[in-house]
Amino acid sequence: MATKKKNAAESVNFLEALREVCKERDVAPETMFEAIERALEVAYKKNFDAAQNVEVNMDRQNGAYHVYALKNIVEEVKNKITEISLSDAQEIDPNYNLGDVVKIEVTPMNFGRIAAQAAKQFVIQRVRELERGMLYDEFSGKENDIVTGTVVRIENGDIKIDIGKAEATLLTTEQMRDDNYQLGDHIKAYIVEVKKGSKGPQIYVSRTHPGFLKCLFKLEVPEIQDGIIDVKTIVREPGIRSKVSVISHDENIEPVGTCIGNKGLRVQAIVDELGGNEKIDLIKWDSDPGVYVANALSPSKVKAVWVNTADKIARVVVPDKQLSLAIGKEGQNARLAAKLTGWKIDIKTVAQAKDLEVPEGMVAVDLKLPEEKPKQFKRKKKKWKNWKK
Repeated sequence: MATKKKNAAESVNFLEALREVCKERDVAPETMFEAIERALEVAYKKNFDAAQNVEVNMDRQNGAYHVYALKNIVEEVKNKITEISLSDAQEIDPNYNLGDVVKIEVTPMNFGRIAAQAAKQFVIQRVRELERGMLYDEFSGKENDIVTGTVVRIENGDIKIDIGKAEATLLTTEQMRDDNYQLGDHIKAYIVEVKKGSKGPQIYVSRTHPGFLKCLFKLEVPEIQDGIIDVKTIVREPGIRSKVSVISHDENIEPVGTCIGNKGLRVQAIVDELGGNEKIDLIKWDSDPGVYVANALSPSKVKAVWVNTADKIARVVVPDKQLSLAIGKEGQNARLAAKLTGWKIDIKTVAQAKDLEVPEGMVAVDLKLPEEKPKQFKRKKKKWKNWKK
């Protein structure tokens, strides 16, 4: 009698705990009850009769378990475990017919203990699965966003980052060349991919991805967060140089200067986060590809541009003294400008362009350059030496 009361109390406690878990995990209780019943069917077959077809019902009010053997009604019984004759079935209920399924209770005396243990193990397992699923949903929704965490391990150069409810991996190939993080360091990175794993979501982050730079600008420039300024395109050679094209939807707000910030504070904060060595060229996007190409070659000034829109080829003329600036160290500036615009760019100096004919199919672009004012020379005032009042 005492044992029955104890089991009844345990069942009530189990039901209360189960409903609490369902509430916390936002799972319908009926879904969990049905899943537990299927788990108990497996437990019964494992411990009592693997050959029998059974159904387990769990009382939603008191947690009591009932096991029923399922038998098909047939004319001739060939398997007594899974089949029953029509006459025997009608002794249980006269309304039974051939083809019906009879439920016969076969709950073992000690099934309660086994069922409770199986149910407990199932709930623990199910809760873990739900938590992993919820974590996956949470972080997969954060792909293409920045996450901040703490370095907890370094394995073969790969950095493991604690980001709260989960752990992220920063592969060696996704690290900046000057990154030198140690255990306990805080780190910002960009979520590039979230995969489902047996122990939870596998989260991969990057500090070299162009999206990382875009998110940093969004954090530092309120006008980007508000949608007044858009970042159109970013190309990077991580740790060395980047080009970022921006456009303003408000004619009163100049996009490049706004992103740079007062005394360069906004862009400098981003450069510092990238290690302090990556140069960032902010480019004003333009719907005219020729103007856009000219802008993309910043910091070099462009005197003239011809374009072949069919083949996306541009010939650009720069001042004689700025050829090396336009091309950049090891061709870096020209290479990034080409990636940013998607155009092939041929750069010539003013002196070189004088002796060249414009290729067939190319047309001149109106860059709307301001007229150069003639230089004015002022007479220097004489400085008198050794004068006295």
